[in-house]
Amino acid sequence: MEGLEHNLPIVTFFNHLFGPLLAILLRAFGFQIKNPYQLIPDYIVMAIIVVVALSILLWLASRKVQIVPGKTQVLIESLIDFFEDLIMDTIGEEGKKYLPVIATVGLFILTSNLLGLIPGFMSPTSKLNVTLGCALVVWFYYHWQGIKARGLLGYLKSFMGPNPFLAPLLLPIEIISHFSRPVSLSMRLFGNIFSEELLILIMASIIPYLLPLPFMAISIFTAVIQAYVFVLLACIYLAGAVAQEEE
Repeated sequence: MEGLEHNLPIVTFFNHLFGPLLAILLRAFGFQIKNPYQLIPDYIVMAIIVVVALSILLWLASRKVQIVPGKTQVLIESLIDFFEDLIMDTIGEEGKKYLPVIATVGLFILTSNLLGLIPGFMSPTSKLNVTLGCALVVWFYYHWQGIKARGLLGYLKSFMGPNPFLAPLLLPIEIISHFSRPVSLSMRLFGNIFSEELLILIMASIIPYLLPLPFMAISIFTAVIQAYVFVLLACIYLAGAVAQEEE
């Protein structure tokens, strides 16, 4: 893989533009920077591009909301309706309040997955640091919402199950289960996107223009599926955290 990788022009440009300024700031805090022109990793640059692009596109789309929607408004509303329906199917009507976080994570992952199909770019989600960050956001968020919905003691009590005699057995199982969730979420997404990019890169090194095209078409489908699976599991975890026990 090392032999196939090369510096992306946009990453090089980004480092030359912001690297020296960031290096000065870091040196002020006592960090030693050897090469400021290679300071910002490629996945950070790609993640910033995704965030800025989504922010601008969604802001522009929300400026001209019409009663009779145009194509862009229909697309945005369809995406929001998709996330809303998914949340309501897994959590219920009260789950609408979680839409901003779930939709933000879903759009970020979907856009990141597809970004690598554009020549000169790479998918941020092909790096474990990014997928782990997304998984930890979901992990902390559903725990926080569980505590808000059930109280700290009530939420911790749910780890022990309804039967107090089985609590010593269920508690360690639940703890292991919850700590394994960010690992499984991040590794699943990272493994699929990384393997796709690696395969396309290998194919492109053999026949640059024709051979990668079928694999790129399959990657679009896989990118959408992986984003859907991530969001679906996030909704399931959230539903389990905020669910109230029936008396």
